Amino acid sequence: MSLSIRNQIPGTVTEIAAGPAMAAVKVSVDGGVLTAAITQDAVADLGLAVGSAVVALIKSTELSLATA
Repeated sequence: MSLSIRNQIPGTVTEIAAGPAMAAVKVSVDGGVLTAAITQDAVADLGLAVGSAVVALIKSTELSLATA
């Protein structure tokens, strides 16, 4: 599959916090942790579980930053 997204970071799912419609998926990557907010349907469609190997695809136009 060819993707136009250049920011691709491999990682492993470490936590899935499920809500009624959305889920927060934590992914351990080299040097840190990323959190993705995705739908419950996407979790099911992707077959995500703790320990799943994934690739985080990051579009710079959709990136938000916050301070601790």
